Amino acid sequence: MIKKEEVFKIGVFNKPHGVKGELSFTFTDDIFDRVECDYLICLLDGIFVPFFIEEYRFRSDTTALVKLERIDTAEQARKFTNVEVYFPLKFVEEDDSDDIPTWGYFVGFHVTDINYGDLGEIVAVDDSTMNVLFSIETPEGEEILLPAHEEFMVRLEKKKRRLTVEVPEGLID
Repeated sequence: MIKKEEVFKIGVFNKPHGVKGELSFTFTDDIFDRVECDYLICLLDGIFVPFFIEEYRFRSDTTALVKLERIDTAEQARKFTNVEVYFPLKFVEEDDSDDIPTWGYFVGFHVTDINYGDLGEIVAVDDSTMNVLFSIETPEGEEILLPAHEEFMVRLEKKKRRLTVEVPEGLID
């Protein structure tokens, strides 16, 4: 069984495209094109289910047409409308370097600041502007927006899904 800690969200399937089972896919991360992995994971009825990719082609910087194996008709593809799509972390984590594969990769990471202590968990990443922001949910249930700058990052523990930061004074207050 695939667990939430083992995947990270990379987009959502939209509606079927054509009659042969292709799906329109809006993605926030093109890691499926950069890393050797022949499947995507869909969240269906609260369960993470892997589906092998038969083929895909890009339509723009944020959309692609994806054909999944054994999904051969528009009717079958329609069942994937608005389904969230995830990518397995194990294919990203094989690299032990400190390279950051994508900002969306950090969703689910626990964040600690050297000066402020426990900040909480990254629940979303806003990369719609030049200044990428981590949306962090504090243990008290509040939201902190933290700029996602590499120079603030002190330690990255990929396997433990922890990020230690040191942000300038006044940025968190």
